Amino acid sequence: MRRSRVSFENEALPHLESLLRTAVRLSGDRARAEDAVQETYLRAWRSFGTYQPETNCRAWLFRILLNVLKKSAGKRRRDPLADAEDVDGAGKVIPLFPAREGGIQDILTAVHHLPPEFRDVLWLVIVEGFSYKETAQLLDIPIGTVMSRLYRARRELRRYLTAPAVTGKEQKERTTGHGM
Repeated sequence: MRRSRVSFENEALPHLESLLRTAVRLSGDRARAEDAVQETYLRAWRSFGTYQPETNCRAWLFRILLNVLKKSAGKRRRDPLADAEDVDGAGKVIPLFPAREGGIQDILTAVHHLPPEFRDVLWLVIVEGFSYKETAQLLDIPIGTVMSRLYRARRELRRYLTAPAVTGKEQKERTTGHGM
């Protein structure tokens, strides 16, 4: 059964801002994020006839978005000229908050230093409010892995935010190391 445009707008469009926010944070580039969200909605519209109304539309859209971002990241790794189009940096992400001593900017910087697999879980659970089970389904990983990555992400954030300033090399060792 083909569902109506109004039905799609009512169920899918309310999630536009959170999809874009997540795409910007995960891709690191506003233009790529907008393209990914556009592709997400295009794919969602094409398969909206198969969507079950009583299920979680937000989780369904996020799953599509994560697949689009994953596919896009794979293409960028294979295309050495992918960054050439943004020579002047005009499409780069503008910080949500102005830089200042301490506070929110430090937290955003700390989150940025997390390995992507930790950052993705942290973002989906803490910022977007998905449950562990939903996050596991979105990322196609076991729920135990979600819990482990979230624990490690929090631990690394705590380390980053409470440790004295360190050099770039020391910082890399601190965020990629295992254990305490």
